[in-house]
Amino acid sequence: MERIFIKDYPIDELEAWVESIGERRFRARQIFRHVYGRSVRSWDECTDLAKTFRTQLEFGTYLDALSLVKTQEAEDGTRKFLFRLHDGHHIESVLIPDPPRNTLCVSSQVGCALGCRFCLTGTLGLTRNLMTAEIVDQVIQVQHHLGKEGRLTNIVFMGMGEPLANYRQVIRALKILLDPKGLGFSHRRITLSTAGLVPKMRQLGEESPVNLAVSLHAADNETRDRLMPINRTYPLEELMQACRHYPMPSRKRITFEYILIRDVNDRAEDARRLLKLLSGVRAKVNLIPFNPHPALAFQTPPEERILAFQEILKNAHVTATIRQSRGADIRAACGQLAAQVVSS
Repeated sequence: MERIFIKDYPIDELEAWVESIGERRFRARQIFRHVYGRSVRSWDECTDLAKTFRTQLEFGTYLDALSLVKTQEAEDGTRKFLFRLHDGHHIESVLIPDPPRNTLCVSSQVGCALGCRFCLTGTLGLTRNLMTAEIVDQVIQVQHHLGKEGRLTNIVFMGMGEPLANYRQVIRALKILLDPKGLGFSHRRITLSTAGLVPKMRQLGEESPVNLAVSLHAADNETRDRLMPINRTYPLEELMQACRHYPMPSRKRITFEYILIRDVNDRAEDARRLLKLLSGVRAKVNLIPFNPHPALAFQTPPEERILAFQEILKNAHVTATIRQSRGADIRAACGQLAAQVVSS
């Protein structure tokens, strides 16, 4: 029997797997309860399972898909987790405490193929997609690390990689995250961010109720082409059409993320172009002052320009928040993840 990663399987697929090895379907629900409800670290803890079945699980499955290499904590309490994958590659996840919320930023790929000019992950290129188990295990292992400190309340797919470029594995992970018998998160507490893979956006809206965020970062094609090469494939006209027709409940809005870069996209005329672009879309805007890094040439705008940009949006009755940089001193802020392994 080929050894599998047990966290790779949503409940329906796990039921099929246990039947394929000669067990009854209800065993899948027992496994789900132990793995996600009890967060067992060994099959020996599952004493309601027959010993022969536990032995089969011990030698036929991997319970963990990741191993924790290092944890760093920033001055503001943000924590960055470096995980090693089974093939030796590495990814990072970021825990952002903001009482009463604990938000985990998860990765969906090793590296990223999109090459956004403001993002350190984009300089790595794409190594491979993550398996479902490697996505889910980020949540489980960080929750285990938290222990009695609290529970994870929110999940954001804003770490390394483009989630919609790893669509099947991300959708399967979302099923486990949302399943009441799995990790039991509310769809209102999960947000997926995309750079704008237009063909997959509608599919996501039809298959999953989670929140959508769009990494926009420019309101004209010339600037966005320069910042985000994906815009040459799916220009703003196609992206905004997909947003206007995105299937979601009337009470929900799409979050548009907009990294403010000095003298690139932070002028008053850029804000006015953004307002025009968002016309007809149920939208809110998250303004993100650029997080500098020695490997990237861009600069952060002065505070007065950031506030002026926000004021233009607010005066037009568009909800616009400014994201406070978290974890910058440990390279855990937006656009800074690179899964660097430093020998001690």
